[in-house]
Amino acid sequence: MESRQGAAVAATVSLELVQDWLDSLQRLCPEPLLDDCLKQAGIVKAFLGRPGARLTHDQCVGLYQRSAAATGDEMMGLWSRPVRTGALKYIMRAVLDAPSIQVALYRFTQFWNLLLDDYRLQLSDAGTRLCLALVARSPAAGLNRFGHALMLKLTHGIVSWLVGREVPVQQVGFAFAPPAFAADYAVLFPAPVVFDSAHSQIVFAAELGKVRPVRSRTEVRAFLVRAPRDWIFTAYHEHALRLKVRELLYMELGRSLEDVAARLHMSSRTLIRKLRQEGLSFQGIKDDLRRDLAILQLARGEVALGEIAYALGFSSVAVFHRAFRHWTGMTPGAYRAAQRQLA
Repeated sequence: MESRQGAAVAATVSLELVQDWLDSLQRLCPEPLLDDCLKQAGIVKAFLGRPGARLTHDQCVGLYQRSAAATGDEMMGLWSRPVRTGALKYIMRAVLDAPSIQVALYRFTQFWNLLLDDYRLQLSDAGTRLCLALVARSPAAGLNRFGHALMLKLTHGIVSWLVGREVPVQQVGFAFAPPAFAADYAVLFPAPVVFDSAHSQIVFAAELGKVRPVRSRTEVRAFLVRAPRDWIFTAYHEHALRLKVRELLYMELGRSLEDVAARLHMSSRTLIRKLRQEGLSFQGIKDDLRRDLAILQLARGEVALGEIAYALGFSSVAVFHRAFRHWTGMTPGAYRAAQRQLA
């Protein structure tokens, strides 16, 4: 499990994925307050307008924690009505002593339906699957893509915490067209993601509903203090070939196409074909991982650029510079210098 958690933490997401969140914060916060939230989260404001800008796991967690505390809205302006500080604590109390996950989910939906004006949560049991959907209360209800994603992610996070492990998901659906950053949803959800659904929804196997929660009241505080660190990115990679390949490369970046294919119990030709069907390539996945690891090293530590370049398999620092500029629109030195200014 350690390697999976490491691979999850090493992931980054595109700025476009969280743009609705940033837009909500801009409407909710005075500029100095938002600037302080970004700074405390380790996010360089000047980077946000750059093509190719990405946020790390730590930056997403930091922005969530800082902005929720600063605004007094635990959903940070993503819904039409503020979700006041303390709401999540009482949601946890409501679900904690449920006799089963299905009852916990029912209580979860009932609590949220007291808070939300524009959407209601609807829980349905279709025999083979347990589905929680966001249903608009009126045709005029606005659609915040990140708000929908965060609500479904919170559902998955709480269920996983109650069970004591990250639980698999059958499917995640969104009530909007596939965006340009659709691939980033695989970093959040351990399931196939579909778009243009009637409602945004998360689907679990029906058997999960019968499972009894294992958590105690004394464990709630740690969950709340760490939120969303333990559940914002998924560590469960079986659902996506891209993430399976990425996890193997994370464990050993120098692995060849042939080695990765063998570990996935397929031929190199089959792996190439399957990736091509998804619009992917082996080298592209490796480069995405190298980009994310480079961003993580530059944001977190004082490792020399030469050491980073060598560890990521570049033949020289100059080649690393060119690749990083291609990925992010800036040199690694400029990225590190801007990060140091936040310290």
